[in-house]
Amino acid sequence: MSARYDDGMRTRRRVLGDAHVDRAEATKTGFDEPFQTLITESAWGSVWSRDTITPRERSMLTIALLAGLGNDHELAMHVRATANTGASPDDILEALLHVAIYAGVPRANHAIKIAKETLAEMSREDQR
Repeated sequence: MSARYDDGMRTRRRVLGDAHVDRAEATKTGFDEPFQTLITESAWGSVWSRDTITPRERSMLTIALLAGLGNDHELAMHVRATANTGASPDDILEALLHVAIYAGVPRANHAIKIAKETLAEMSREDQR
């Protein structure tokens, strides 16, 4: 693999956690391997690995964009990732308030529901 892939995989693991990445890698097949390589090199190696803004800021931007576009499954995953990026529940809410204004109240309302559920799950997991 390329150096960009290696950088991307390190960043992907740092943000999403080893367990998530290991699950994704374990289910990878010949069919989706090119896609997994693409996102590891581009999203994680080219964008998330940049040091121009903090992981916290990148996390907030990603949450807002995913919510605004209605990508609910990815939204929950990135709310979970805030445990690794330093974005707080207050940061998540601030991002989603922007979604309400710039992408629409229904999108923000649904995203807030997903964020609340995900944060509650995370809290329960931390209490175990």
